[in-house]
Amino acid sequence: MDLLSINNWGVSKNGQPLGIMGPCSAETEVQMLSTAKELVHKNVHIFRAGVWKPRTRPNSFEGVGEIGLQWLSEVKKQTGMLVATEVASAEHVRLALKYDIDVLWIGARTSVNPFAVQEIADALYGRDKIVLVKNPINPDLELWIGALERINQAGIKKLGAIHRGFSTYEKLNFRNAPKWQIPIELKRRYPDLPIICDPSHIGGSRELIYDISQTALNLEMDGLMIESHIDPDCALSDAKQQVTPEVAKKITEQLLLRNHQLNDSKQINQLNNLRQQIDELDHQLISVFSQRMDRVKDIGELKKEGNVAVLQTDRWNDIITDRVNSGAGKGLSDIFIRKIFEAIHQESINKQNVIVK
Repeated sequence: MDLLSINNWGVSKNGQPLGIMGPCSAETEVQMLSTAKELVHKNVHIFRAGVWKPRTRPNSFEGVGEIGLQWLSEVKKQTGMLVATEVASAEHVRLALKYDIDVLWIGARTSVNPFAVQEIADALYGRDKIVLVKNPINPDLELWIGALERINQAGIKKLGAIHRGFSTYEKLNFRNAPKWQIPIELKRRYPDLPIICDPSHIGGSRELIYDISQTALNLEMDGLMIESHIDPDCALSDAKQQVTPEVAKKITEQLLLRNHQLNDSKQINQLNNLRQQIDELDHQLISVFSQRMDRVKDIGELKKEGNVAVLQTDRWNDIITDRVNSGAGKGLSDIFIRKIFEAIHQESINKQNVIVK
């Protein structure tokens, strides 16, 4: 992708992570202006508010529509902040451009649909706007990248991603599972692509915003999108995950900013030594995995001779129970051990399936 870094977006960050804050939804002009005026400080660079709200159930508050764009323009006029809103169609884009909204974001329910994203891309063609793409609701990195590419191919270079977590049927502490490995992989593939974390939607609870925000900064994400409302408990949408401007300010002031690299020469040498040890251990692991798979293939040959099914559920249950218990004794988490051995087990099944055919 042909991208401009966040430093070329025309936003003065003063060395801070990009801060995008404002209410989940525009409700009234007074609410918008009151919230915006209290959010004017060094850690907030863009004021956000949704004017069209895709809701899960009918008869919910679905936004005020075009008049909300007028209120955003007034916020921009009175505070000097850039302003942002979500767009989900070409008509939304047309209206946002009419009111000179600076930043447009594509929501998770839209980024999952390539037809909708392409419609938005066509409407944005050649425009000099900042466009942010939230991850799709399902954990599909290629779909996320595809949405970003469609916008980029429309000539949008001021492009960024928003990590807002992923929907899951499981009951978790989070509203949307963060699955940090997905934005990490996105950053690995596109190191120049700015990634903004949305702790409000990941957590779904204002009590979780600080911890999620700190984790995001620890992972070198480029900014935060935090929902802030002048009176959160009375908000018409997502009340539980919004904070007052005062709390939002405290959260950002308490966050620790990490250095990109060590500066002390002694520490650098120690780090390099430890990394060399990790490299050697990783090579040893690969060698052990290879040896293990050789034994797996030997077992596959025996199963073929005896006309035995590849999957042996009792054996697998014994393995996972034993390995989890063994890992716990060495300070390794249940989840970590299960993920490793589930991957090993699947690879073993794949190899044996080839043999017994």
